[in-house]
Amino acid sequence: MILSRFLRLIFVTLIFVVNSGALLAQNNSIKGIITDEYGIAMPGATVVINEIYKTTVSDQEGKFILVNIPNGKHSLTVQYLGFLDTQKEVTVLGSKTAFIPIVLISKSVELDDVKIISYGVSGQARALNAQKSNMNITNIVATDQIGKFPDANIGDAIKRIPGITMQVDQGEARNIIVRGLSPQLNSVTLNGSRVPSAEGDNRNVQMDLIPSDMIQTIEVNKAVTPDMEADALGGSVNLITRTAPQSFRLSATLGSGINFITDKSILNGSFLVGDRSKNKKFGWMLSASITDNDFGSHNIEAEWTDEFKYYTGADDAEGEPILEEVSVAPYTKEFEIRTYLVQRIRRSFAANFDYQFDNNHTMFLKTMYNWRDDRENRFRLKHKILDAEDIEIDDFSVTNRSLTRFPVEVQRQTKGGVNNDRNKNRRLEDQRMQNYSLGGNHLFGTVKINWMASFAQASEERLNERYAEYESEYSVYNDNSDPEFPIFRAVNPTEATDLSNFEYGEITEENQYTKEEDINFFANVELPSDFFGKEEGSIKFGIRSRLKRKLRRNDFFEFDLKDDFATLSDVGTRNYTDSDFLAGNQYQAGVYADENWLGSLNLQNGESVPDEFLRANFDVEEDVMAGYVMTTQKLSDKLSILGGVRLEHTKISATGNQIKDEEDVIGKITKEKTYTNVLPGVHLKYNMSTQTLFRFAWTNTIARPNYVDLSPTLDVISDDEEIFVGNPNLDPTTSMNFDLMGEHYFTSVGIVSGGVFYKKINDFIYTFKEKTTDNTFGADTSEFDVFQPLNGDGASVFGVEMAFQRKLDFLPGFAKNFSIYLNYTYLTSSAKGIRNEDGEERTDLDLPNTAPHLFNGSLGYNDTKFSIRLSTNFSDAYIDEIGGNTFEDRYYDKQLFLDFNASYAITKSLSIYADVNNITNQPLRFYQGISQRTMQAEYYDRRLTFGLKYDLFKK
Repeated sequence: MILSRFLRLIFVTLIFVVNSGALLAQNNSIKGIITDEYGIAMPGATVVINEIYKTTVSDQEGKFILVNIPNGKHSLTVQYLGFLDTQKEVTVLGSKTAFIPIVLISKSVELDDVKIISYGVSGQARALNAQKSNMNITNIVATDQIGKFPDANIGDAIKRIPGITMQVDQGEARNIIVRGLSPQLNSVTLNGSRVPSAEGDNRNVQMDLIPSDMIQTIEVNKAVTPDMEADALGGSVNLITRTAPQSFRLSATLGSGINFITDKSILNGSFLVGDRSKNKKFGWMLSASITDNDFGSHNIEAEWTDEFKYYTGADDAEGEPILEEVSVAPYTKEFEIRTYLVQRIRRSFAANFDYQFDNNHTMFLKTMYNWRDDRENRFRLKHKILDAEDIEIDDFSVTNRSLTRFPVEVQRQTKGGVNNDRNKNRRLEDQRMQNYSLGGNHLFGTVKINWMASFAQASEERLNERYAEYESEYSVYNDNSDPEFPIFRAVNPTEATDLSNFEYGEITEENQYTKEEDINFFANVELPSDFFGKEEGSIKFGIRSRLKRKLRRNDFFEFDLKDDFATLSDVGTRNYTDSDFLAGNQYQAGVYADENWLGSLNLQNGESVPDEFLRANFDVEEDVMAGYVMTTQKLSDKLSILGGVRLEHTKISATGNQIKDEEDVIGKITKEKTYTNVLPGVHLKYNMSTQTLFRFAWTNTIARPNYVDLSPTLDVISDDEEIFVGNPNLDPTTSMNFDLMGEHYFTSVGIVSGGVFYKKINDFIYTFKEKTTDNTFGADTSEFDVFQPLNGDGASVFGVEMAFQRKLDFLPGFAKNFSIYLNYTYLTSSAKGIRNEDGEERTDLDLPNTAPHLFNGSLGYNDTKFSIRLSTNFSDAYIDEIGGNTFEDRYYDKQLFLDFNASYAITKSLSIYADVNNITNQPLRFYQGISQRTMQAEYYDRRLTFGLKYDLFKK
C-alpha cells in the first residue's frame, strides 16, 4: 500500500510537471555542448557564469544546461583538466533557450600541435574530469585510455580499476568482483539500463562478451545514488556507448596475431563512422567489431580427501559390506588431465542516433548487438578411486600414513559436437546479448525531464553437445610428494596405453538453452531549488520499472552403441600428448576418440536421462518497481550534499520441477515472494581547492538471490548419495556502506587518491552442506549429502584504496614523456552464521571472493610518434567456495599478469601497434584448504597481436 501510494504520487507529479511546461517557459536557460577539436564529447567540464554565481557540469555527452538566467549578455568560463580555460559570450533574450557550442583546446596542442598527443591526453582528461565532477565515488575510464593497454574486451579493461578483481575463463577476464563482492552482487548497465545475464545458474554478466572498442566510457559507481538501481552491493558498472560526434569521424582497426599455446592465428577488425547533418540536428554513429581467436589451454584437476575405507571381506546381518577405516594423510581421490582447443569468435554491432528538435528537446535511439561463438573440444583423462566396497586389503598400500597405491576407475572422454557448418565437430556455445533503448531529454522552463525505455535480451544456446567416454580399471601409484603438481601413474603402464582395455562407457548428446529478458523504463524529473541561498541546488525524483524473465530449458540423451564401438580401439582416435604441456611434461594426455569421428555419428533414438537436466530447468519472473526522491544542494562555497531515499518493491514467481527417484517429474511447483526495501543515502563533497576534494558516502544497497537458488526444485540423486534442494524463501542480501575518499587532481592530467570503505552485510547467501540419514527429503536412510542455499547471519568488509596516475612532465628532457599508473586495494572481511556439515558455526571464514591485496601498475612512454607501456595486474588468493569444513573449502589462487604494448604513429591518422599478453604465463589455479593442494591449474601461454589503426577526424 505504501509503495503504491508513493509511486502514484511520483507519477502524478511527473504528469503535472510535463503539462505545466508551457507555464514555466518564461524562465530563461542556456544550453550547450562541449567537445574537443575533433568533435568528441567532453564530460565533466565545469561551466561557470561568475557574475551571477551559476555553475554546472557537462554530462557524458558533453552537454550542459543552466536555468534561471536573466536576459542579457553573459560570459561563460569552461574549465577542464589538461585543456586551456575557455571563455565564450552568450546572449539570452526573451523566453528562449540560448544554445552555444564550445570547443576546448588541449594544452599539448598549444605546445606541439600534434594530433596524436592531443587525442591521447583528451581521453585521460575526459575520464578524470568526469570523475572529479561527480558527487558520488566513482572510477571512470575513457575508451582511448583503454587503448593504451592491450585489452580486447571490457573485462580485461575493468580489471585495471582500483578495487576490481576479475575471474577468468580460458585466459580472458569474464566475471567482475567489486571490492571483494561476488559477480552476482554487482550490477552491470548499458547506458543506464540493466544488462541481462546469459549465465544459467547466476546473475553474472559475462564481461568478455563485449569488445572494448564498442564502448566510449566505463563508469564504476562504488557508492550509488538514489537515482541508480540499488542492486549493487559491491558497485555498479555502467558501460556508455559511443555517441555521434559533432563532425565526421572514421576509425578502423585491422590486426592479426598468434596464440603460442596452439600456434594458431588471431584476426581482428573494427570500424566506426559517424557524423551530423549540416544543421547539426541529426547525429548518427555506426560501429562494428569482429575477433577470431583460435587458442586453448592445458589443465590439471584434483579432488582431495583425508578419509579412506576398504572392504573387510565380510558382510553384516543385513548383507551390507563391512568397511574398515584407515588413518591416512590427505591424498587425491580424483585426478584429471585436460586439453582444451577453443575457437572464440566475437562480433559486435552498434547503431546510435539522436535528433534535436530544438534547443529544449532531444531524442535518441541506442542499439547494440553482441554475438559470440565459442567452439570447444575437450579431452579429459580422469582417474577416480573405486568405491570402498570395491577395495580389498591387497588392493592398496599405506606408507607412513601416505596412501601410495590404490585401484581407480579411468575414463577417457572426448567432448565435441556435430559435423556441420556451425558446430564444426566442436561444442558450440552461442551467446548473444542485445539492447535497444529509446529515450529523450527535455527542458520545460527550469524543469529537466529525461526518460528511457529499453528492451534487452541475453541468451546462451548449446546444441548437440556430445561426449564419448571409454572406461577402464587398474591400479595407480599416487604421488603427492609435490601436492602442487599431484600425479597418478599406472602400476602396469601397459594397462594405461592398451586401447582395448578401455571399454565403451557412454555416448551422450546434450542441448542447453538459457534466456533472460529485461523490459526497462525510467523517467526522471529535476527542478532547481534554493534551500541555503546558494542558488545551486536541485530536487530530483523519478520512477523505474524492470520486468525480467529468466528460463532454462535443457535436455540430455544417452545412446547405446556398445555393440558397434566396444572398445577405444574400435573407433578413430587421436593422441593429444604434448611434450610442451604447460602444467609439466610429466603429464601424458594420451589417446582419445577423435572429435571428427564423434561429430560424424548419426545419433538417433537416444534414451532421455532426466537426472542430468530436470533440476537445471526453471522459469523465474522478477518484477521490480522503484521510486526515489533526492536533492543536491550546495551548503557553502566548498561543501555540497546529495541526499535522498529509494524505494524498491520486488515480486518474484519461481517455477521448478518436483522430482521423484531422480527422473520422474510428478509435477511443477511454483512459489511466490514479495519484499520491499527502503534505501536511504547521503553523499558529501568538500572542495578544499579547485584541485583537491574529499568525499563521504553513506549508502544502502541490496543483492537479489540467484534464480536457480530460488527455484523450488528437489532432486534426490541416489547413486551419488546427494540431495539438491532449492530455497524460494531466500531473503535478498542487504548492505550498509560507508565510504571516505580524498582526491587531488593534477592540472597536467593526473590524480592521487586514497580512501577507506566499510560494508556491513546481512543475509548473504551461501550453499550449505549437511549430512542426513532420515527421509526428510524423500531419500532412504543412507547417509546423504544435502546441498541447499541458505542465508547467513552477516558479514563485513573493510578496505583501503590508493591510486596514483600522472604524466611525469615535470622531469627534464625525454623523461617528461614517461607516465605512471598505480593503484592498490587492501581488503579484510569476516562472515558469521555459516555452519559446517555437523551443524556447528564456523568462525574462521572470510567472505567469499574478498582478495586481501589487489594491485595494478604500469610504466608508459609517449612522445609525438612512439608509445610503449608495460603493465601488471595482481590479485591475492581468496576463498571461492565454502565447503562442508575447512578441509573442503576451495580457494582462488593469486594471479600476476604482465602485459606489454607499443604503437607508432606513421601519420596523424595512421598508426601501427603490437601487444603481448600474459608474459608471465599465469595459470588459473584453485586450491583446496591450503595453498599447496592444487584443485585446478589451467595454463594459457602468451598471446601476440599486431596491426594497423586508422582514425580520421574532420575538424
